[in-house]
Amino acid sequence: MHLHIGHLLERYGYLVLFLLVGLESVGVPMPGETALLTAAALAAAGRLDIAIVVVVAAAGAILGDNGGYWIGRRGGIALARRYGTLLRLDATKLERAHAFFDRHGAKTVFFGRFVALLRTWAALLAGVGEMRYRTFMLYNALGGVVWAAAYGAVGYFFGRNLPRVERWIGAAGWWLAAAVGAGILALLLWRRITRAPAGPG
Repeated sequence: MHLHIGHLLERYGYLVLFLLVGLESVGVPMPGETALLTAAALAAAGRLDIAIVVVVAAAGAILGDNGGYWIGRRGGIALARRYGTLLRLDATKLERAHAFFDRHGAKTVFFGRFVALLRTWAALLAGVGEMRYRTFMLYNALGGVVWAAAYGAVGYFFGRNLPRVERWIGAAGWWLAAAVGAGILALLLWRRITRAPAGPG
């Protein structure tokens, strides 16, 4: 995949990087991570500027996440309230989502940038959960900048082994996603067990 993206980057430059990262952040499944790693590798070969690559990727991530947040905030909540019964989303579950993002939204938005699937859906879910926008924007910006700088550095210094690096990072992202999913399931099971009524003694 990185070869095809590399051709697009060489032909259209930073615009491709911005669009792929931005669309992925809005909630569209796109290879934003691969685009950043490939662009950084091209920068190491002297075909792009690494500073501009990091700035463009960070801008795409931040603006895309903002788009995802407001889609979730305006559209997601309205759809959930209108069709919630079909999706088993009642007012109680929406309130729980709201409470979750009040308590854990900052961590979810920041670290979600580095986790497969969450990178695509975290901003949208934060909007549906009505996370405070100022808090979202702060940790969204921090996550976007740190992610762009870290992955840009990896692609820049290890660009010659890009396919292997991409596999390692992709595997790490999926393992993190699996760990997050397992943690959430364990928490839900624990809450269900502790809330279960005691049997007759």
